[in-house]
Amino acid sequence: MATQLVAAKEDSISFPVTGMTCAACQARVQRALASEPGVIDAYVNLVTNSAAVRYDPAAVSPPRLIEAVRATGYEAALPAADESSAVTMSRRQDAEARDARELAIKATVSVVIGIVAMGISMTLMGNALANYGLLGLTATVLAWAGRDIYRRAWKAVRHGSADMNTLVALGTGSAFVYSLIATIAPSLFARNGIAPDVYYEAVIFIIGLVLAGRAIEARARRKTSEALRRLVTLLPPGARVEESGKFVEKPLAEVRSGEVVVVRPGERIPVDGVLVDGSSDVDESMLTGEPLPVAKTKGDLVVGGTLNTTGAFRYRATSVGAESVLARIVALMEEAQSSRAPIQRLADKVSAVFVPVVLVIAIVTFIAWYFIAGPTALPHAIAAAVSVLIIACPCAMGLAIPTAVMVATGRGAEMGLLIKGGEVLQRAGDVDTVVLDKTGTVTEGTPTVARVIAMGALTDAEILAYATALERHSEHPVAAAIVRAAVGRDVSLSPATEFRSRTGSGVTGKVRGHDVAVGNAALMRERGVAVEDPRHPDGSSSLEASSELYVAVDGLVVGVIVVSDSLRPTSREAVQRLLEMEVDVVLLTGDRLRTAEAIATEIGVGRVVAEVLPQDKVAEIRRLQTLGRVVAMVGDGINDAPALAQSDVGISMPKGTDIAIEASDIALMRSDLRGVPAAISLSRQTMATMKQNLFWAFVYNVIGIPIAAGVLYPFTGLMLSPIIASAAMALSSVSVVTNSLRLRHARVA
Repeated sequence: MATQLVAAKEDSISFPVTGMTCAACQARVQRALASEPGVIDAYVNLVTNSAAVRYDPAAVSPPRLIEAVRATGYEAALPAADESSAVTMSRRQDAEARDARELAIKATVSVVIGIVAMGISMTLMGNALANYGLLGLTATVLAWAGRDIYRRAWKAVRHGSADMNTLVALGTGSAFVYSLIATIAPSLFARNGIAPDVYYEAVIFIIGLVLAGRAIEARARRKTSEALRRLVTLLPPGARVEESGKFVEKPLAEVRSGEVVVVRPGERIPVDGVLVDGSSDVDESMLTGEPLPVAKTKGDLVVGGTLNTTGAFRYRATSVGAESVLARIVALMEEAQSSRAPIQRLADKVSAVFVPVVLVIAIVTFIAWYFIAGPTALPHAIAAAVSVLIIACPCAMGLAIPTAVMVATGRGAEMGLLIKGGEVLQRAGDVDTVVLDKTGTVTEGTPTVARVIAMGALTDAEILAYATALERHSEHPVAAAIVRAAVGRDVSLSPATEFRSRTGSGVTGKVRGHDVAVGNAALMRERGVAVEDPRHPDGSSSLEASSELYVAVDGLVVGVIVVSDSLRPTSREAVQRLLEMEVDVVLLTGDRLRTAEAIATEIGVGRVVAEVLPQDKVAEIRRLQTLGRVVAMVGDGINDAPALAQSDVGISMPKGTDIAIEASDIALMRSDLRGVPAAISLSRQTMATMKQNLFWAFVYNVIGIPIAAGVLYPFTGLMLSPIIASAAMALSSVSVVTNSLRLRHARVA
């Protein structure tokens, strides 16, 4: 019996991880999760303090993943099943704000005590009583402000690993123990010709500055997710729902699809729905970025989170909870901000070995100072080793990439771009060829029937009736235009049977017992129907920028329906911006060549590929990719989905089908093709920021650690104070986050 292969199922989960402070922590948790049997991929984000895991549910369970995290010494918990994104984020915000306040208080108190300790040390240097007083102050700071540092360092040791807390704990602990011995047994040093100096003020300052850096970093990190927080807080807490002729206030979580909701002027719309009665202007800027309110009347859609400005109206709820537009946007943004850019792998590799390497360098530094300079250099040896431990900063490497991804995806959302992850963000910057679909992408996507040309015995109305009988079963924009024309002319319709949609070419079926086909010339040729270029009443050939659908009945063309679609007003400007960015542009369409060339000429596109089926679109993109091109495909229809998936970066228009949106990597939230060059420009700026962050994170450590070890001392006589080292360490991670925050104000093409 042949063995039947069954593909493994895949699931994904995200959950918070607490206690991480640096890239080494992140790397340890990530390795633990990735090593679990059944885990396909795991990424731990130091900025969001969360883990995102793809796994085989048949091989590993979410509780097992939580246990894997806890085994590394950090805490994790599964999110509540019935908890909304808004509640989860609100709880996380409160915890982050509380932690930042606590860090700031501890840092401030520690620095103040450090200043007092420095004053005592300078004025009463060598005084035994003063040293005991400093010992008490230092022990108090270590037990209160530094408690979490030492506790986490001990956890790491118990689990056979090391992180930033380990470095700080070793550095301050060594200085404290040395000072303690010098305080209670100064004669031990005196017998060996070593001055019994103490470093209590340095220990206090190091703790204070490390905590100050973490407090500043925490505040800066919160700003990276500001755009997402603003989205989450747009929804009101409840809704006014109609029940038995009365309106009752309900919590948002209790509103159900089908219920009627009333909204007054100035209120935010609580859930998605369709207007039942009333009218108003709705500010949808949070969704589309467009500043002008949109008029809404009966039958129009409204989206939860948008702002009702002028009138009152009633509407029927359609999508609630996780199915709402805003919830889906938030979910996409959360997923994007928790994703990993490929460039992150470099930082991950360095982070995995960073702390052990620093520990070795610190030991070598101490040994070199002690044995080369002699026992009298013990204070210098300890100071140098402590400086090495303190100045080393894996935090900056852990924050370099995810902070940039978070700020950039947030900035993208503000610009009407939903960018689905760090990998997409990185790829988009490499795009050198943009392939544009025509209908609904370059054009408005709302075509109209310009004329019906009879080519036989049937009247215009009869031709339209045959066509509409089939097209009313299709979702294509051209089909909708034909149906609107038939309704407007009050054409009598007949039922259709054996309906079949031929993607990219047209539709076929039976109407009143006749075989009917409506589509382009390719469909006619496929069915053996002879076609010719139709003539307009004035004897001229077909309009250049129009599309023509042949209507064939029982194998003969009886007429042509001429459909026109206006250009989007921003299409030419978008193409011009892409060309200025040295990006090639191709128009790829199933429409006839003459129409496509006319559109291309109007918008400034030099290359056209026309009269292609969906599989031909995929083949063209593959051809470009084999030439070494990085291709972005922009489209909006079902027939574009395969091409969107094949391209390096798929970009969907806002009125596109769900299939097109799912297949895309970037979803434009407004009907403006200028979003394409904007996305590429944002990606390029983000990549530049990531590289800057990594460069400074690496260079900082490459330069700072040798200086802390004392390589300049033989030439300049200068040593790096542990206090200065701690200040530099704190500033390094803050500088990386601050550099990423510049993307909030990125000016894009």
